[in-house]
Amino acid sequence: MNQDNLQQQLTYSQQFSELNQLLEQSAALWQVRAFEVNALPWAQDFPQLAEAVWALADDELDGLDAEQSLLVKALSPALSHDLRALGQDWDLSLLTASIAERTVFHDKTVTDKAGVAEPSLADNTAAQQGGLSFDDEAHFSAHIKGRKWQQITAFVQHLPQLNLPVLEWCAGKGHLGRLIAKARGAEVVSLEWQAPLCEAGQAFADKWQLSQTFICADAFAIGAEHAATNTSTTTSITTSITTVEAPAQHAAKANPLIARQQAVALHACGDLHVRLLTLAAEAGTQALAISPCCYHLIHASHYQPLSNLAQQSSLKLSRHDLQLPLQQSVIANPKQQALRHQEIAWRLGFDALQRQCRQIDEYLPLPSLKQSQLSGSFTDFCLWAAETKAVNLAKNKDFEAWLEIGRQRQQLTRRIDLVAHLFRTVLEQWLILDRACFLQEQGYGVCVGEFCANSVTPRNSLILAQKMSV
Repeated sequence: MNQDNLQQQLTYSQQFSELNQLLEQSAALWQVRAFEVNALPWAQDFPQLAEAVWALADDELDGLDAEQSLLVKALSPALSHDLRALGQDWDLSLLTASIAERTVFHDKTVTDKAGVAEPSLADNTAAQQGGLSFDDEAHFSAHIKGRKWQQITAFVQHLPQLNLPVLEWCAGKGHLGRLIAKARGAEVVSLEWQAPLCEAGQAFADKWQLSQTFICADAFAIGAEHAATNTSTTTSITTSITTVEAPAQHAAKANPLIARQQAVALHACGDLHVRLLTLAAEAGTQALAISPCCYHLIHASHYQPLSNLAQQSSLKLSRHDLQLPLQQSVIANPKQQALRHQEIAWRLGFDALQRQCRQIDEYLPLPSLKQSQLSGSFTDFCLWAAETKAVNLAKNKDFEAWLEIGRQRQQLTRRIDLVAHLFRTVLEQWLILDRACFLQEQGYGVCVGEFCANSVTPRNSLILAQKMSV
């Protein structure tokens, strides 16, 4: 590995270590299951923080929760006071530093040497459209929600020009791949496991004469025999790989990743993007561009660190912990927020009720609700939940009283979550840098940044990597 890449690796390693230290120090504040407690679990050690969070009006909470800088400004003075009383020193500046601000793009060590473009927001209209004409843009963006199309075009605009064939991972209908094929003139292979999506994507590609071919495959079955002997990878799911077009036949479980290739993945969830990283590293794929999402969607009960550095951390992250970075409501509209608050109050009210009925003081999870259920009554909800979980409600008919208890408990859980949300950005950066450090350990030059504004999607982190010369 050359000296420039070593310098960048040390920088990312140092950043990871700083984030890791803060997360380990603050675990009592963010590794909390709000539904399972009846008081602020950390109030004794952090009395000023408890007082500050209870001093906030209910109608302030959503606004603070949607804007990280406002949240930190509101709660960090009280937290700092408690830390001084405890004789502890935490680096609270990390709570508001974005992944882009913490990277070292200005050094150009990787961007110049490895040819990796610096991720930054686009301010050019043509670039934002991904290089399409206005007529083409209308066809390519049809049936794609506005924010999703913005994400796709911004992602493509940040891809380095490498003149490599492209593998689109977890492609769906191949919206990202078709834009790359059209705007960049690249040969694209789009991998997706749902056959109807592959067929629809291939039909569009054929109509527009794009150099885009679909592989219908289960990402976890690729290299399954190898994965079964490797404890660091996810449990494989045995299935076959087929293609929509006969000329592109692949052997069952064959790795479609090759050395001379650029692999791209926009919001591949959890283990899916981790699988891409491990397969690409194994194949020596020349370049990768990945925007991770949904870190909690994993096979294992707890997070399996990728990099050597993360494997040395004392943090043990459950699936519940891994949902923390996703808990930001910048996209939700007022109606969606109101329904969410209603649902939580109902769930908490029923939870209090079922604890009394069952005489078991523990949270009883319920399945997901249809939005239509929220248009009914709380009584109907309780009857549905009781039937679903086989809870006998015969002696408990005062549902309105239990709903009021739920609303009171919601005041508590919202404040527990608000304090935990101080650390959601730090945890997401920790997860991103685990991936970046892993790629560097595999011999890649890496750039980490943001490919679009937070208002377009909070999952706006972008990892660009290119294989470095040894």
